[in-house]
Amino acid sequence: MSIFRMFRNSGPRLVPELDDSNLGRVRKQLDTPPMPGLTDIQVDQIERVIQDAGTDWDRRAHRFLVLAESAADSGLARSWRRRQPRSADALIFEAWVELVRGRSAGRMEDAHAAADSCHRAAELQPNDPTPWVVLLGILRLTRCDQQDVFKVWHEVTARDAWHREAHIQMLGYVSPEECGSHGQVLDFVDSVRSRITPAVPAVGLELAAAVDHHNRTVARGGVDALLARRQWTQARAESALARALADWVRAGRLGHAAALADLNMLAYALVQANRLPEAAEVFQLIGGTVTPWPWRLDGDPVQQFSYWQAQALR
Repeated sequence: MSIFRMFRNSGPRLVPELDDSNLGRVRKQLDTPPMPGLTDIQVDQIERVIQDAGTDWDRRAHRFLVLAESAADSGLARSWRRRQPRSADALIFEAWVELVRGRSAGRMEDAHAAADSCHRAAELQPNDPTPWVVLLGILRLTRCDQQDVFKVWHEVTARDAWHREAHIQMLGYVSPEECGSHGQVLDFVDSVRSRITPAVPAVGLELAAAVDHHNRTVARGGVDALLARRQWTQARAESALARALADWVRAGRLGHAAALADLNMLAYALVQANRLPEAAEVFQLIGGTVTPWPWRLDGDPVQQFSYWQAQALR
């Protein structure tokens, strides 16, 4: 399904699955109240929709992530793993659910066990980058040293050079708030930008770094926060916006699973840069599908999105 059309709906809303309707049907089934025999049905649905992604590693990771977040408060992951202890997908799903819980709590109950599940899944499916992506998230959350993290990063990129979720994890890891610095962020972004092509899933990395920098500046408060919009007139940020507008919007090259999430990020950046006419082009492509990040940086995501969409399109 092409994302380059207006979505007809009752208004802006959070849609974790974005435009993946098959994933959306399964996610909604996970909200069904518990009843006898339902767990096995739900596990079957999760397994099937993940397997249907085949070797589209980007969509496979998107489906794992959305379903892990939906199942984080249930026992579905453990039920699947107990039922199929030799299933790589069951091991990955349980580890991803534990990672989601760990992010919410600020710590993992048993990071070693989750990491072990990733290693076992990698042995069962050697060509799959997904176990390494989850392991990267675990190492990031537990603040492991860079040598260990970069080893896992190389395992991911050896299997999928432009894995979106892996690039997001690394961007967070090398940030000043975690285990890196502003200089490391710039070095990482530059190393990616020098090799990246417009149609790959990780194409939004440079803009994500710019949005993070904007948020970091605003969070400092004072004069820095008041002048944060000036960041978007600097050469690095301006070039990131120009490339995104040319490649994502006008050339229509986005086709990866989280394309709508990247368009949300672009709309937010254009709003912050006070470029509402160009933001209007992006809002028309997005329709009403809201992603929590980065709109939540300024308050309720749906309210922020709705307000700026109305301002841009009036």
